[in-house]
Amino acid sequence: ALAQVGVASGLLVMASTDPAQNLTMMTVAALCTAWCSATQDIALDAYRIESAAEEKQAALAATYQTGYRIAMIWAGAGALAIAAWAETQGADMREAWRWSYGAMAASALLGLTATLLSPEPESRAKAVSPRLSWSEKVARYVVEPFSDFRRYGKASFVILALIATYRISDVVMGIMANPFYQDMGFTKAEVAAVSKVFGVVMTLVGAFVGGVVAMRFGTMRTLALGAILACGTNLLFVLLSHAGHDVVVLAAVVSADNLAGGLASSAFLAYLSGLTSREHTATQYALFSSLMLLLPKFLAGFSGVFVEWAGYAGFFTMTAAIGVPVFFLT
Repeated sequence: ALAQVGVASGLLVMASTDPAQNLTMMTVAALCTAWCSATQDIALDAYRIESAAEEKQAALAATYQTGYRIAMIWAGAGALAIAAWAETQGADMREAWRWSYGAMAASALLGLTATLLSPEPESRAKAVSPRLSWSEKVARYVVEPFSDFRRYGKASFVILALIATYRISDVVMGIMANPFYQDMGFTKAEVAAVSKVFGVVMTLVGAFVGGVVAMRFGTMRTLALGAILACGTNLLFVLLSHAGHDVVVLAAVVSADNLAGGLASSAFLAYLSGLTSREHTATQYALFSSLMLLLPKFLAGFSGVFVEWAGYAGFFTMTAAIGVPVFFLT
């Protein structure tokens, strides 16, 4: 609740600040909004994990993915639509964006209302927080969450390797998607229509299917399936690079890629949730979610260099290849 109030407050400050006149205030407000947003994500993940048994985590992960995607549409296309509407009502560009940012701040009230109506997880509600010294607090809330992971023994190295590489194929490829579409001659309107319609729908379908499959056949088998699909759908972009400017092929490739991504994401969230100790949910899940993007984001920074050297077809083939070892880790 505190984080949600912080997000809304930061957005309101940004809405009322003219960056041309007070760039420092705008920067501070943006940083505070990002800080509170990250805090909200961590707290929400901890709440999700603590609220249900491990066998239900796949379903909760699928639901989380659905809500997240809908929220991204509202925060992206919705914010643009509000600003555009305000301009049709006679507002200048600056005033239009104030309306948009104000509406986004008001949207946080929906999440805050849900938070206030939601019960504290049973395990957390029963916990009694004794008065601790600073050294005891550091040991309990900083050291223990990390040392607790030793319970997996030698398997911890394989687990950490899987976490660090599972999304590598998607993340490294995804950063070059928009430049690729542009170089293939697709207009912004065509890409937006395909990604917002086919992409979003298939991501939601994939998240739902991933949750169902994980509950039926187990998380690890679903992770393996997601790893295979991630490699396979990357190779579809090779076909698109040869097809050129073909909207039908674009829709088919984007649909398949988002379906695979939704399925893999649901299974992976369920996997991370199962690894997390109920006593250290927030700290451990934050560690896992940061680790899963560290290596992929680093390699993605060199994607443009590889495209210049090998071309798009070679690049997409490479992103599929680096995802193959992930399958064996599962």
